[in-house]
Amino acid sequence: MVLMQSDSELSRGDEAPFFSLPGADGETYALDTFADYEALLVVFTCNHCPYAEAKREELNHLAESYDGLAVVGINPNDAEEYPDDSYEAMRERVEEGEIRFTAYLRDESQDVAREYGAVCTPDPFLFERADDGFELVFHSRIDDAMSPDEEPTDYEMRTAVEAVLADEEIPTEETPSQGCSIKWREE
Repeated sequence: MVLMQSDSELSRGDEAPFFSLPGADGETYALDTFADYEALLVVFTCNHCPYAEAKREELNHLAESYDGLAVVGINPNDAEEYPDDSYEAMRERVEEGEIRFTAYLRDESQDVAREYGAVCTPDPFLFERADDGFELVFHSRIDDAMSPDEEPTDYEMRTAVEAVLADEEIPTEETPSQGCSIKWREE
């Protein structure tokens, strides 16, 4: 495991890069699938990283608690080297109800992760619906627990989501997420 901090080149106000990816539920999801939502939380995550696993319940909570928010998990990891991150393993986690995001998608080519500049799992990007898509408003950690063994005391992404949905300024400073490095395939 290599511990990384998120450092994307996307900046506030940037448009969400397009994607069209298979979901663990058998459907295909594109960026515009979520056009009816006020906010979109794209989280690069996976099944095996202890940092990502520690945030799964909070991501489930966000998906289930805010009608105006779509929570989209995207798993870009090399499944040949990390079989726990395979599409089949993703399907099992969704079918068993462990992952209850709006959508859990597989980025087999890893092109979407590269386009977003994702570097770790979890790596969350919060977008607000704009006229013709979504624009980045917050790229930060999910909460203040920076290791899998810690209990969070400040749910920063909840605060940001609530501000976006209320059309208010986000009162929380951005703090890079940290977690396992994305498992890139050998080129």
